[in-house]
Amino acid sequence: MKNSLLLLVDWGMGAMLIGVFAVVCIAMVLIVYSMSRNGKSATNQEEDDTNNG
Repeated sequence: MKNSLLLLVDWGMGAMLIGVFAVVCIAMVLIVYSMSRNGKSATNQEEDDTNNG
């Protein structure tokens, strides 16, 4: 019974899907991090311009 259950699972495809999911998650984290860094620098630059001018 246990051997027949193992034959129904495609371990290669599952590993590939986990890898793709990990890459997508890392890409999304990097995009959000990049957006947060760009937003802070633009806001700080605008505040500096209004304070100096």
